[in-house]
Amino acid sequence: MSTDPTRPAPEVVDRATWQAAIDELRTREKAHTHEGDAIAAARRRLPMVEVDPTTAVVGADDPVPLLEVFEGRTQLIAYYFMWHHGRPAAEQCEGCTFYTHQVAELSYLHSRDISYAVFCQGPYAESIRYHDFMGWTMPWYSVQDSAGTLLAGREVGRMYLACYLRQGDRVFETYWTTIRGVETMDYSYALMDLTAYGRQEPWEDSPGGWPQQWLVDGTNLRTDGRPIAHWSRLGAGHSDDLTGGGAEAHPAASPTSGCCHS
Repeated sequence: MSTDPTRPAPEVVDRATWQAAIDELRTREKAHTHEGDAIAAARRRLPMVEVDPTTAVVGADDPVPLLEVFEGRTQLIAYYFMWHHGRPAAEQCEGCTFYTHQVAELSYLHSRDISYAVFCQGPYAESIRYHDFMGWTMPWYSVQDSAGTLLAGREVGRMYLACYLRQGDRVFETYWTTIRGVETMDYSYALMDLTAYGRQEPWEDSPGGWPQQWLVDGTNLRTDGRPIAHWSRLGAGHSDDLTGGGAEAHPAASPTSGCCHS
């Protein structure tokens, strides 16, 4: 990381000038917030489509119906995790790892009668080892054989965030999003957006000379060939073996081509 004092940076001004600029920006931020509120209001007024509640997903207790994933609650948010079957942990989706790793505390969702689960598009036995290696605790299911039914015409193998509503024994899909819509799960990018240099990715509209070395091709969410969050798990001694046949860790691998990114 550069600490070069000659590196391009914002103009230095007195505090009053600085505060005036922030006040001007704050007006736009408030408008953005209010527009977000209006979009959320429109989202709550969307129609919904019925989904077969008996559609099977595979969890720790083998196949269970979709209805059971609600855990008795009225609503369900499900993240569809991309999966590269038979590939080592280092080659699994860096984008899905990035977003999933940031959803840790579910009690606030539960307090609003909402359950949350990951629907992995790979086999349960292999993918649950990834879940455990990452130290995740959220409910995890395989939809390898049912994603086509649940996604109903959408491309299987991509990341999706979907919302469901239960009425008795009937289930309805109320909303879904993908690609940058999934950023709602993330706080890292949101915090980066508050900083002077932002995400440091080439697509951003930044002043000339601003650092933008993080190409949005998968490498922006990887370090030394694997998803960034892996390294703390390996450092803590956790095995990333997904075969169940041993404890060998894979120290590095060639970066993927960017299986899911913004």
